Amino acid sequence: MLRTRFAPSPTGLLHLGNAYSALYCEQWAKQQQAQLWLRIEDIDHTRCRPPYIQAIRDDLTWLGMSWQNEAPLQSARLHVYEHVLKELQQQDLIYPCFCTRRDFALHSPSTVESRWQCPQACAQLSSSARQRQMAQKSYAMRLNCAVARHGTASDLAWQDHQQQYHHVWDELNADPIIGRKDIRYSYHLCVVVDDAEQGITHIIRGMDLLPSTAIHRLLQALLSLPSPLYAHHPLLLDNQGQRLAKRVASTALQAMRETGVSAASVRQKLRR
Repeated sequence: MLRTRFAPSPTGLLHLGNAYSALYCEQWAKQQQAQLWLRIEDIDHTRCRPPYIQAIRDDLTWLGMSWQNEAPLQSARLHVYEHVLKELQQQDLIYPCFCTRRDFALHSPSTVESRWQCPQACAQLSSSARQRQMAQKSYAMRLNCAVARHGTASDLAWQDHQQQYHHVWDELNADPIIGRKDIRYSYHLCVVVDDAEQGITHIIRGMDLLPSTAIHRLLQALLSLPSPLYAHHPLLLDNQGQRLAKRVASTALQAMRETGVSAASVRQKLRR
């Protein structure tokens, strides 16, 4: 059974760009006679708010969308992510990184391999040095690409919906964050685990997430998980050519609904 998903984050009200992505997934599912699932990605407790979860459900219902599942919350699956994080740690595939964004902004790698490494070479610290710094500083957990490359195929790739292959090692620019400083688990880790457990065969999402795909394919290989096919659709832009954002209240579906705009007119406006 083919299956895709729409996976919004409850960090604000859904806007036209979100509706475009949801309807894009819906259209693909209908064309392929596939299942369409909903997942609420509320892992970021610093930004996600419970009222937005119900607002998401209300907006999508208003649009006339339906789902073949019960729309799980990522926040209910923390024990699953913790298990996977520890699995990666036991294999020495992740390490604590104490670098700041400024450190990375000033970092100028001299070789192809060093482009993955953090500026302070956190991956090279001894166990005792790590423990001392972890007790004193905040840190993120990064995937060690140098170690990961030894355990995966040199031609590791992900496949798009047009059956084109994209090589992972050509696309990675840094050791990716698997556990954020402010929250225990990263988007990359959670989405890969969820897609596998929920049997997602096709991932349809915006072009803004294209750079994440190589990271996800690498995690799939390291965790022996299946790799879905990927399609990245164009983003919906405003009149100034800027990507629509949740902070733009005029494009929120709730605001449009409250001013009398019909779901049918929104669907017509966003029809490809």
